[in-house]
Amino acid sequence: MTIEEAAARGVASAIYADRWPDRLAVRDAHAHRTFKALHENANRLAQVFINAGLRPGDGIALLCGNRCEFIETFLASQRTGLRLTPVNWHLSGPEAAYIIEDCEARAIVAESRFLNEEWIGNLSGLHVKLSVGGASSGYEAYDAALADSSPDELEKPVHGTIMLYTSGTTGRPKGVLRRHPEPVFPQLAGSFSEFDPETDVQLCCGPAYHAAPLLFDIRWPLASGVRIELLDGWDSRRVLETITREKVTHAHMVPIMFQRLLALPKAERDQFDVQSLRKIFHGAAPCPPDVKRAMIDWFGPVLHEYYAGSEGGAGIHITSQEWLEKPGSVGRIPSDGSVRILDETGGPAAQGADGTIYHVADANNPFEYFKAPEKTAAQSRDGYFTLGDIGHVDTDGFLFLTGRSAECIISGGVNIYPQEIDDAIARHPGVADVCSIGAPNAEWGEEVRAVIQLKAGYIASDKLAAEILKTAAETLARFKQPRGIDFVNELPRLPSGKIQRERVRAPYWAGREKQI
Repeated sequence: MTIEEAAARGVASAIYADRWPDRLAVRDAHAHRTFKALHENANRLAQVFINAGLRPGDGIALLCGNRCEFIETFLASQRTGLRLTPVNWHLSGPEAAYIIEDCEARAIVAESRFLNEEWIGNLSGLHVKLSVGGASSGYEAYDAALADSSPDELEKPVHGTIMLYTSGTTGRPKGVLRRHPEPVFPQLAGSFSEFDPETDVQLCCGPAYHAAPLLFDIRWPLASGVRIELLDGWDSRRVLETITREKVTHAHMVPIMFQRLLALPKAERDQFDVQSLRKIFHGAAPCPPDVKRAMIDWFGPVLHEYYAGSEGGAGIHITSQEWLEKPGSVGRIPSDGSVRILDETGGPAAQGADGTIYHVADANNPFEYFKAPEKTAAQSRDGYFTLGDIGHVDTDGFLFLTGRSAECIISGGVNIYPQEIDDAIARHPGVADVCSIGAPNAEWGEEVRAVIQLKAGYIASDKLAAEILKTAAETLARFKQPRGIDFVNELPRLPSGKIQRERVRAPYWAGREKQI
């Protein structure tokens, strides 16, 4: 059986368990696994699910940090035909419980530190409840369950699916479902994601339950026989220590991680050797141009930015070299028509004009929002779907994102997209983070306001606000310029690094019947 055939059946790890049984496959802060141990534990867990009566198509929830058991659960689900939903462990108990119930989980594997007595007892429909890293009431210990199970190969493995949940910027989060498994190896064909299992080391420093780390840091390297170093929680110095010590070649990061790395004193940064790095993938949130340029200066031209979402996308990406020529772009759109920019009438947007970005849907395996056909329909049009992003294409075919339709500020009947304002304000040296929103204005409906988190050493004042507004005015048309600035100690972010713009906006509209 070839590796491609094994991957198609969800058992690629069997190839590496046979080829390199004693080679290190994954390591976390608690333990490590060889390729053989990882594969056998996945078989043991798969047998636990099967013996409990779970069948292909059933749901399983995974509430676990970055540790070996996360990967073993992922592998077990992939060979039993189960539908795996990794759950954001930053959520409150009720929020996590909603997802576990909504995804119709019949089994849950949860790290004990995330299990709260106040809500775990109310979960229904669970036939398997396993606790990782410690005992929890009503849950069987993960290690004990595996100890009583067989490591032997499954007679008839069935490739499982993954259903991730959106961040829920409007209403409750929804599962992004595909009825059929997504193949990994066709996506590995180009140099964008190629690996050498003899030399490469993958670093996972973001939460594995997110779509991007799960794909870039786990699924692709696992399918390629590449060792994975798991870090649970961000620590800039520990990231650099791991890169240096383990000679890490690949990693996935988000812009806030870049900012935290750059915040270390240069003398401290210079203590670490990052020359082993070949590719740093980044996305999920816009990266301030100054931050990205500083990272390229430090790490070299190894940054690869991509544009996609949990729902999919056309695989748009841009290399460091291309980005230096086209700062702010996320890459050249494909020439095959798989990406369209549409104006408000639904027709093609004019060259250079902002419009809604649509991606072609996979005709053989389209996504749908789980139990929400109305939401699926709202984001679909003529075989294409949108992530709600606004952007334009320049004369060379490079795509620039300028905002999201859900975040659009409408002032005097004119659409204003906040990302462009954020980028202009972020050029001021005192700005650590910025979130532009539409605030109520009796005359214009909405006015632009910038909510700013300052860098250490800067003190909020009217004088500083005027300086920042002057910086913004250098690149923004007058109607886009903020009418005012508010300073805050910290802006709310999702664990992915994306600012929660709706949370920033909400206090300005509190108590009003209309929110626009």
